[in-house]
Amino acid sequence: MPFRGRGARTPASLEDEETRALVAGTASAAAAEVDGPAPADPDPTAAAFFDCDNTMMMGASLFWFARGLAARKYFTGRDVASFVWQQAKFRIAGSESAVDMHTVRDNALAFIAGRPVSEIVEAGEEIYDELMADRIWAGTRVLAQRHLDAGQRVWLVTATPIELAEIIARRLGLTGALGTVSEVVDGRYTGRLVGELMHHEAKAQAVRALADREGLDLTRCTAYSDSSNDLPMLSLVGTAVAVNPDTELKAVARSRGWVVKDFRTGRKAARIGVPTLGAAAVGGGAVSGLLALRRRNRWPF
Repeated sequence: MPFRGRGARTPASLEDEETRALVAGTASAAAAEVDGPAPADPDPTAAAFFDCDNTMMMGASLFWFARGLAARKYFTGRDVASFVWQQAKFRIAGSESAVDMHTVRDNALAFIAGRPVSEIVEAGEEIYDELMADRIWAGTRVLAQRHLDAGQRVWLVTATPIELAEIIARRLGLTGALGTVSEVVDGRYTGRLVGELMHHEAKAQAVRALADREGLDLTRCTAYSDSSNDLPMLSLVGTAVAVNPDTELKAVARSRGWVVKDFRTGRKAARIGVPTLGAAAVGGGAVSGLLALRRRNRWPF
């Protein structure tokens, strides 16, 4: 999965990116499940939107998912390393011009091409229990519960595949999830995405589409994220909260008077705040864990 060099963004390519983001956001909102127990005193026009990776969960949910699939022999540990490297470059760049977005987009879910959706969902349920449940930030979970207790609906908004995002949301008792939507034909993944990864502007498009569908007043909504990549979503709502923020988001939050919540220890926060490859890729520690597995097991999980 090679990355090609940087290239100038032409007006046409920019328009294509905006179109893909719009398609991805619309598709994600359309796929979002909103059924759930009605609160005793509902507040139907207010809602909360939570990023997942390093906001709701320690590290990257898609990394843990890939690691769980590797343990089930879907692919090798070397494939996971390649995937992690790709995700690291994508996350660090923060802008499409700094990385080959076409490669990232086209290969994002290639590892499950041809697999039945039901099979991946079943594996996702197991992997959540094995690798994700103990990595939920307790402090962020409390923030989400406050919105639920106030009668507001709460969604995850994440680049993670929608099927996995919905599993995480359901296990946490949230309303639903907005995630990356994959193309499915005859109940099987094609390995292609619908539009774009649920990232950057696509998240904002998804929130807008969901707000239109559900009658939400965005000025009464709240968004939470750790990453400056999510500034389009954070800037869309009435209240933005930086959770475990990266260096750039922390600076923006302070300049705009946004609330900052940091649930990491001081030592861990300092490490994750540095925009290094490992920290930016998987929230400080997952890459080193992967390398440790490589040294110990010579790649099989």
